[in-house]
Amino acid sequence: MRSRREKEKILLGRWDRHGLDRMLAAAHGLAGVGRRMEFVSKQFLGVPYKESTLNGTEHTPEKLTINLGAVDCFTYIDYLEAMRRSDDFAGFKEALRAVRYREGKVDYSKRNHFLTDWVKANPYVEDATAKVGRDSVRAASKRLNDRGNGTWYVPGIPPQERRIAYIPGRAIDHLVIRRLRTGDYLGIYSPEKGLDVSHVGIVVKSGKRIKLRHASSSPSIRKVVEEDLVDYLAGKPGIVILRPRATPRPLTR
Repeated sequence: MRSRREKEKILLGRWDRHGLDRMLAAAHGLAGVGRRMEFVSKQFLGVPYKESTLNGTEHTPEKLTINLGAVDCFTYIDYLEAMRRSDDFAGFKEALRAVRYREGKVDYSKRNHFLTDWVKANPYVEDATAKVGRDSVRAASKRLNDRGNGTWYVPGIPPQERRIAYIPGRAIDHLVIRRLRTGDYLGIYSPEKGLDVSHVGIVVKSGKRIKLRHASSSPSIRKVVEEDLVDYLAGKPGIVILRPRATPRPLTR
């Protein structure tokens, strides 16, 4: 049971509570994970990019933060994953706790700080990298969060050993692209020590067109945009694919 003292910070951006309820109800009425993901991700196009909107640290108590008016690449997919499981605002808040935090407990130490944390903590997301890449998949052993020079990327979060499957950039061909699905979470694999991915977005396929919707930190963009996926991946070191699974029912209270 959550403490009655749990703090919240809620900024709804372009929505109000009733508008958000209507949007989530409309999304819930769509059949299939892909259609729902395409719909909710589209609602964020043009939302400004802003890093560090979450407030907890190793020394500061975490608040449940909902900031739909400014997102980074990871909070963007946090909100999408919670929204596609919900049919109203109350359910969205409950789902966000389950997506962002292990055991649904709002605590900095339990936050899923890395993309592949989702696979360990989340029954509704699977690592689909091997399904998409097949024989081209490679794996790297990482000490996640450890820069290798005595410092950590995320202070206060102990490093952990993890095997990261990825598809190398040179192996991303038309067959790999064809196996992607609308709604897949696509992470840009990082060769750096201690990191799994350096960026993440959502795949959207429409006929022969395939795009990446993401919160771009590029100085010339700094908002949620969609870009041609093949063009975007040119020169990237590789990709990691997480795939949302169907949920048995909305996570409402």
